[in-house]
Amino acid sequence: MNKRITFLGAGSLAEAIISGIIKSELIAKENIYVTNKSNTARLEYMQKGYQVQCSTDKNELAKEADIIVLAMKPNDAIDSIQSIKTYLNNNQLVISVIAGLSTEKIERAIGIDIPVMRVMPNTSALIGHSATAISPGKYVTNEHIQVTDQLFRTVGLTKMIEEKDMHTVTAISGSGPAFIYYLVESMERAALEAGLDAETASELLAQMVIGAGIMLQKSGKTPEVLRENITSPGGTTEAGIEVLKRHEFQETIISCINDARCRSIELGNSN
Repeated sequence: MNKRITFLGAGSLAEAIISGIIKSELIAKENIYVTNKSNTARLEYMQKGYQVQCSTDKNELAKEADIIVLAMKPNDAIDSIQSIKTYLNNNQLVISVIAGLSTEKIERAIGIDIPVMRVMPNTSALIGHSATAISPGKYVTNEHIQVTDQLFRTVGLTKMIEEKDMHTVTAISGSGPAFIYYLVESMERAALEAGLDAETASELLAQMVIGAGIMLQKSGKTPEVLRENITSPGGTTEAGIEVLKRHEFQETIISCINDARCRSIELGNSN
């Protein structure tokens, strides 16, 4: 792809996307530009680690870009967008990975009829296994959709969705890996307390998560059926499931997702 891409923001999600793009060789390193609000140490890290082009002159980077990825913190988003709006034009493509922020608000902040794509990847993009949802804004064409899809397919699965569903996707796909890691963290703690060595516990748990994920993808069976297939009457799995039921595990997870979704909505409304 012969495009110049600028990342406004250099956090972990931007790094994950950049890493995936570089590994895929879709865009050359010399055409990937990164800037952020004030953290020059982070820019130095990105430049040394990925050999991308880094600068504190966000206005110049925005002006010269074909694609602009908005990857700043949600609370900084509108102010940051408005600070560069005079350097943007409607021949550019703006891609936002900011949780909660609608394409309409981004379009309004820029003040011109500019194509905006809203995208929600996750940090598994770092290893090419992101689950990325994509929604088009008002001024987006099929070509913009294709460019965005091609860009994010380099870091994993992509799925086109309606923008109204993006808050839910943010909760399950964007934040979801952290919830899985928290579960594994708890299982690892239990294993260590039972006397299993840390290396063995870590290796087995990681493979367990990988295997369960592949089963969900390829078995054609629902999570409920897969769970029931493991749960023999009177067996070890049933004993564990009963504890989870007593502690309302499923209800807790549902509340977790609902609260994450509500926070995404709040972040959008606060801008």
